[in-house]
Amino acid sequence: MARQIDNVTFTKLLNTLLEETFDNVEGIYLDKGTSLFETLDTISADAASRPITPDGTTIASQVGHVRFYLTVMEDYMQGKWYDKVDWQGSWQPKTVTSDEWASLRKNLRETHDRVMRLIKGFDDWNDERRLGGALGIIVHTAYHLGAIRQIIRVVK
Repeated sequence: MARQIDNVTFTKLLNTLLEETFDNVEGIYLDKGTSLFETLDTISADAASRPITPDGTTIASQVGHVRFYLTVMEDYMQGKWYDKVDWQGSWQPKTVTSDEWASLRKNLRETHDRVMRLIKGFDDWNDERRLGGALGIIVHTAYHLGAIRQIIRVVK
C-alpha cells in the first residue's frame, strides 16, 4: 500500500520553499539575502537593462518572463489552459528606465502576492494542476533567479 504525505506537512514545506524562492531565505537551498525579491532590490534600472551577450536576455526581460509565467501557472492551477501561449513575447521588456524598473518589480510583486493567495487557499493537493503548478513555480523561478544572479556578476 502506498504511503501518503500528510497534507499539513506538504503545505508547510511547499510554503517554506515558495517563501525562500521569492522573499526570505530559510537556508533550504539559497544563501541568506539571495531570494528573488531581495536580489532584485539590489539592481538598478541600468544594470537590469544590460544583456551580457548581444542577443542575450536582460534582468528586466527575465523579470517580465517570471511575471508572465506566474500568471500562466495561476490560470493552469485554476483549470484554465490556452492552446497557444506567447512564450517568446513574455521576454519583455528588454530595457527599462528607473520608473519602468520600479513598475516592473511592483507588477511582479502584485502577481506573486495574488498567486500565493491562490496557493495558500488550496486545502486539497490531490490535483495534478495544483501540485504541478505550485512545484513548477518553485523550480522555474529558481532557474531564472540563478540566471539573474549570473547576469548580475557581469553587468554590475
